[in-house]
Amino acid sequence: MDQGFSVQRLDALPAEVALLEAQAIAEGFRFLTRLITEWENQTNRFDKPGECLLGVFRHGELIAIGGVSRDPYVGPDVARLRRVYVAPAQRGCQVGKALVQHLLEHATAHFHHARLSTDTPEAAAFYLRCGFHEVADDTATHGKCLR
Repeated sequence: MDQGFSVQRLDALPAEVALLEAQAIAEGFRFLTRLITEWENQTNRFDKPGECLLGVFRHGELIAIGGVSRDPYVGPDVARLRRVYVAPAQRGCQVGKALVQHLLEHATAHFHHARLSTDTPEAAAFYLRCGFHEVADDTATHGKCLR
């Protein structure tokens, strides 16, 4: 990519995910801890049909991570963006947008819709800028038609 970073599919969690986890915890987020726990106990490895886990790297350093899986709350044609996190120092540099675009490109080949849930105003505004719309649902805050 021309912004100096690359988006890569992850078949294993890189050791650097622990650094992202520490940054997320410092911000009060525990979802990367859940990502690591679920990966280690094999309850979610983003390896079912249509799923993937992506990492964003700059100069070999993991600077963002996120996945797409089947949405467990609705039908099989709906994807769910999960565990999307960008290192604080990388925000505002198009890293998150590129990661979400890659996740959506992957999801489009397998799903008709994508959903997610977030609980911060900053993330909500980010997903609106990425083309999502707000949804009134107990299991999602944002959705997007993929095809």
